[in-house]
Amino acid sequence: MKKNKFLIYKPTKSAMQSGYNNSRKWCLSNNDINESFMSSKFCWNGSSNPEKQIKLFFDDLESAINFAKKNKYDYEVQMPNKRSLIKKSYAENFLKKG
Repeated sequence: MKKNKFLIYKPTKSAMQSGYNNSRKWCLSNNDINESFMSSKFCWNGSSNPEKQIKLFFDDLESAINFAKKNKYDYEVQMPNKRSLIKKSYAENFLKKG
């Protein structure tokens, strides 16, 4: 029996989202399932494995790791990239450079 690998990560915000409220939780999702097929009638992509669609959300990283360990999942943690902010004033748009 093949053991699936799970990925623990912090999801990024969507392009339609201005705030970061929904990107604070950690997500555990199945990363290795590639059992997909194409329907001959409609040419849709499908999968015979429903585990591919399951995503579990946790409040912190430790909870996600403890859940994976308790269920004996093989997991990998992907740490989020830090966002660098460049503070500028609105007046800098109108100052001549050079």
